[in-house]
Amino acid sequence: MTPGSNIPLPTARVTVDVAAPVRLDVSGLLLTADGKVRSDDDFIFYNQPNGPGVTYRSGGGAAPDAIIVDTAAVPPGIEKIVVTASPDAAGQTFQGVEPTATIRGADDNSVLATFTPPQLGSETALVVVEIYLRNGVWKARAVGQGYANGLAGIATDFGVTVEEPVPAAPPRQVAAPPAPQSPVTPAAPPMPPAPPAAAPAATGKINLDKGRVSLQKNQTVSLVKGGRPLLSQVKMGLGWEPAFRGKDIDLDASVIAYGPQRNHIDSCYFGKLDIVNGAIKHSGDNLTGEGGGDDEVIVVDLGRLPQEVTGLVFTVNSFSGQKFTEVAKAYCRLLDASTGEELVRFDLTGAEAQTGVLMAKLIKQFSGEWEMTAMGDFVKARTVRNMVKPGAQAL
Repeated sequence: MTPGSNIPLPTARVTVDVAAPVRLDVSGLLLTADGKVRSDDDFIFYNQPNGPGVTYRSGGGAAPDAIIVDTAAVPPGIEKIVVTASPDAAGQTFQGVEPTATIRGADDNSVLATFTPPQLGSETALVVVEIYLRNGVWKARAVGQGYANGLAGIATDFGVTVEEPVPAAPPRQVAAPPAPQSPVTPAAPPMPPAPPAAAPAATGKINLDKGRVSLQKNQTVSLVKGGRPLLSQVKMGLGWEPAFRGKDIDLDASVIAYGPQRNHIDSCYFGKLDIVNGAIKHSGDNLTGEGGGDDEVIVVDLGRLPQEVTGLVFTVNSFSGQKFTEVAKAYCRLLDASTGEELVRFDLTGAEAQTGVLMAKLIKQFSGEWEMTAMGDFVKARTVRNMVKPGAQAL
């Protein structure tokens, strides 16, 4: 399998084992439609090995650990089981380690599919594969999403309560019952402290197969679904609200187009509503920021962009000199221009007393696919002209 690909499951009971040259901790999480666990009981790992329809099986060091899923026994409301892996040694990354997930029929051990996530590096934990329900059919998907902040990052992302790592974890015993205070925290494998404001590692690429993505700062999503380009025309909606009632906020959204050497090609803003032969168009200026929905929208036809355009930086600046400390709820969101479906959202958290912010960038890869990265970097710039240089530096 390749990242994003999926297969229907021909049997109700499947086993997912994850093998590597080093010992791995393998776990499973039962998720509802909102992508979260119902409680910490839905986190299945070596010290909490049994859950409804999901079981952890230890390989004892001689064989890979595995998660067994009985889709017929999964409770109503659970739409996905993600299988994760992290090196057993504290602080070890996947650099030089190539884990391979094998999906088997649990009853006859027949191999249904294998998946080795590509290009791993600084990740200390992975969402390797997921078993998910779609239109009444259970399927398996290759994911390969990496996290730089270990199993704690994965658990927190899916709604599991994880406290600060304890200095030493209890001995690894499969049969040990969960601790009474919490089934997760005392028994979790040793993990390095999460870095401040850590986001999933960029090398563990997120895609749109799981639906709408909410990005954190510096996190990247590939605009690919099922291994093929998802769409050619997108809308970037940018919005904001005044932080103080009754006060207007006049901000300007723009997009700056760059070439492969970070050279400035053109800028699209309220004073120049379309560029590069109409492949990029601006909705026009919003003078107040009042009202619901997007304040300004920029439409990008990725399929019509000239070959020399390889990077786009979306910016917001305050021509009147108002600072972003006077702004509330600033965000950007990427939509499918043909359907209006929201694909990616980035909510700007925090603010600085500056007049410009680099919100997001779209970068064309050598493969031809586009990736969006959330930025949220504040700069001193009242016009789009002053955003060109910091935008180029951010590419």
